[in-house]
Amino acid sequence: MTMLSTGVLRVASRSCASSGRFTMKAGTAPFSPFSTSEFCNRVSGRLTEGRRYISVYGYTQAKALVYSKYGEPKDVLHLHKHSIPPPHGTKVNLRLLAAPLNPADINQIQGVYPSKPPFETTLGTGAPSAVAGNEGAFEVVSVGSGVKDLAKGDWVIMKRTGQGTWRTHAQLDESQLIKIEDKTGLTPLQISTVSVNPVTAYRMIKDFCDWDWLRSGEEWLIQNGANSGVGRAAIQLAHQWGLKTLNVIRERKTPEETNALKEDLYRLGATAVITESELLSREFRDMLKEFTRQGKEPIRLALNCVGGKNATALAKILAPNSHMVTYGAMSRQPVELPSGLLIFKNLVFDGFWVSRWGDKNPDAKKNTIKDVLDMTRSGKFQDIPVEEIKWTADTEGAELAAAAQETLSGFRSGKGIFKWESED
Repeated sequence: MTMLSTGVLRVASRSCASSGRFTMKAGTAPFSPFSTSEFCNRVSGRLTEGRRYISVYGYTQAKALVYSKYGEPKDVLHLHKHSIPPPHGTKVNLRLLAAPLNPADINQIQGVYPSKPPFETTLGTGAPSAVAGNEGAFEVVSVGSGVKDLAKGDWVIMKRTGQGTWRTHAQLDESQLIKIEDKTGLTPLQISTVSVNPVTAYRMIKDFCDWDWLRSGEEWLIQNGANSGVGRAAIQLAHQWGLKTLNVIRERKTPEETNALKEDLYRLGATAVITESELLSREFRDMLKEFTRQGKEPIRLALNCVGGKNATALAKILAPNSHMVTYGAMSRQPVELPSGLLIFKNLVFDGFWVSRWGDKNPDAKKNTIKDVLDMTRSGKFQDIPVEEIKWTADTEGAELAAAAQETLSGFRSGKGIFKWESED
């Protein structure tokens, strides 16, 4: 192996922070011209052996799943290698712990989601690109001299959407991050999944109904998609707050699988679990009377992520002056409402988008996250089922893109999670 001189290494450290082509001077090393990123990778590989992601003079060799046009993840996502310089000022260098794959992330890559991150060349991509992913847990590895509230070893999440989480390392400003003040007793999985589904459930239950807390255990909410991440969170939060839940799920392939899912939700604290077929059946009215003590316990809130006939059925059983909150549309069918529900019951129909809410209410978002994590730490809020996708130094971009593509298939045993297994 050709040895690199100290002078060459100094040049290397400066070149890793710039873009373009790099050509070695005669006599320094027998390399032909190549790109900066390639040069950095070669230098890093020679000097670091097993510690492949820390390069000379503090430069970090990073990878990010990026896209420069909209489309299916398998077609547009690719792995981009780049160098991250030591942080300065209020900048912070991070390494990934875990990042979930949410349906909204895929919709964003497809270009059909309302929130779209800007395409930029800040990472040295050939074409303007965006880093995929909106949710994740990161560990601080180094901080700039102007950083006040973060230190090496702290765990953080993103303050806003669109900051890009599907990457091994990142450099962001301190102001773009939320510090996990107490990570004791918590796992990267729990922190990486806290800011979307649990926050959505928490705010919908708290913000759209004036519950009579003196009637603890006598008021209900009903929800479809009850086995989703939001649905599971809603069951647990309602249980903690003394609210009953009527939960609607889709039938599984076999009755045994359906019953197993029902039992799973009962273990989380669900009051009643029914299938969509039961919801739409003639027998449902009798079932409802039995659940609610002949209607003496009102159903005051409906959480809808399905739409279509399913959502209409939820609305019909709401008590007067109640709310239905729509946060998704899994059936891709519109919500159809009889006029009488508006005229005679005075029902209110709302929409909720946690991304917009969080961007407008950063302090409330931080407090909500803290509350959920406190419940998690005390064992009152359980983890969602997940399927880990290991991301190592040798993982190919096509493998990661295929994992992202599978997110909308519905065949996973749990939520997909990128778990970075680093050597740094």
